[in-house]
Amino acid sequence: MQNARDQGNEITRSNDLEGAYSQNEGLLRPPRTHGLKHKQRLPSASPQLNQGDSVVLDVLPDQIEEFSVGQTFRRLTLTERLAEVQKHARQEDQGPNLKSDLKNDLLQEFVPKVIADQRRCLSLEVISGPSCGLRCSVQSTSASRLPLTIGRVSSDLILKDSEVSGKHAMINWNADKNNWELIDMGSLNGTLLNSQPIGHPDSGSRHCGDPVELSNGDIITLGTTSNVHVHVTSKSGSQTPFSVGMASDPMALRRGGKKLEMEDVCYYQWPLPGIPQFGAFGICDGHGGVAAAKSASKMLPEKVASILSDSLVRERVLLQHDATDVLRVVFSQTEADMNNYYEGCAATLLLVWADSDESFFAQCANVGDAACVMNVDGKQIKMTEDHRVSSYSEKLRFNETGEPLRDGETRLHGLNLARMLGDKFLKQQEPRFSSEPYVSEAVHVKQASSAFALLASDGFWDVISAKKAVQLAVQAKERDSADGDNAAEKVANILLTEAKTLRTKDNTSIVFLDFDRKFRISSKVDS
Repeated sequence: MQNARDQGNEITRSNDLEGAYSQNEGLLRPPRTHGLKHKQRLPSASPQLNQGDSVVLDVLPDQIEEFSVGQTFRRLTLTERLAEVQKHARQEDQGPNLKSDLKNDLLQEFVPKVIADQRRCLSLEVISGPSCGLRCSVQSTSASRLPLTIGRVSSDLILKDSEVSGKHAMINWNADKNNWELIDMGSLNGTLLNSQPIGHPDSGSRHCGDPVELSNGDIITLGTTSNVHVHVTSKSGSQTPFSVGMASDPMALRRGGKKLEMEDVCYYQWPLPGIPQFGAFGICDGHGGVAAAKSASKMLPEKVASILSDSLVRERVLLQHDATDVLRVVFSQTEADMNNYYEGCAATLLLVWADSDESFFAQCANVGDAACVMNVDGKQIKMTEDHRVSSYSEKLRFNETGEPLRDGETRLHGLNLARMLGDKFLKQQEPRFSSEPYVSEAVHVKQASSAFALLASDGFWDVISAKKAVQLAVQAKERDSADGDNAAEKVANILLTEAKTLRTKDNTSIVFLDFDRKFRISSKVDS
């Protein structure tokens, strides 16, 4: 599918939104309550943010000043409406009690939505040690995958750590107690849960320890360096109305097998706070470090939620089946609020929303080279644009600025990306760097459609073409079609394994959304 729009079409669509709001809309509606939510997962050792932490701000507009009857009103354009929402958000950010509130709220837990279906699910993320960056998740209903073992080769979660035993620990679902339990399997170097040993009292016996209940936010330590963060989501949590799977690996340098630093951050959130029919899915691929990717992965869904909390903006998106202006403002605000001078990141954000007829719309925005492709009823749809310096789109953009690339030039100031978030210092030195996103057309996924979306960082696309990726995903879906609980996760891991087999040399992260009807939960929106 050809995604690039000509400039005339873009101007036409933008002008269509001007004056879209009636005089009375948004100015005389009842005042709305407003609040601030700041939730952070508890870190394992220090109060600073770790990779995978999530901070969600749900900011709703302050009460709008009432006007007397008969007063003349000026129509608000969509751009002005978005600016108004952001102004109110900034005013709340500066409240006198904000610092105190945030300090208290840091003790609260936020559970990233990192697995499909959200029913009694367990997700493990290795946050330190030689296998840092690995993730594994399992449903309580997936009896064939339980118990889940942690250890070296042949375990379900394989840790390449010399201090970890072959069968070090295992986790199982206790249906009688309705909880997850961790058991040390007689490991030589022991297992700690939140710094407390859980092994058999006779450490030299190699007998299994007693089961210990796992809770969300727990830290499992195997040996001395491998720490595993526990995410638990109960059935009462919000359900994603389609199947979602995630997989990632930092990969290893071929010389010596040393693991690369993990600079990818994947995230997804369904629903967005206070907006039950919208969700955000994305990957941020950092360079120069992971800080910019962490910042962007928090800010992007926050700002989408903040903007869409305005009912007029939200209704406009639903009516027009188009969130282009919202996505552009989200990237603009994120760039403005990022303080990363010497680090940056590629960022890809897929916004998905449910329609009243139980269908979905998906629209993507990106800067950099983390790409997204969709497949709807057998039709492959490219949702992103490549923003490497050597790409066609960027060469064309440079030519239009009057500063084309020199022959053979493939980098600017050492970077192979021309568009990114962050990197403020380089952007001050080189005006050709940009944070302006490419925004795709919205794709309609009908109720009866067979469809999926695949987001991946460049470590994946370096070794696998979009066409090949779609073929692999289709084959994996057909092979595991009966496993509804974790089918999307299996597809994500199959794709990750293929990238490993092809010896990718970069961090690789994958987010896979399966919209097939048999995996859907009702998403009907009340009219």
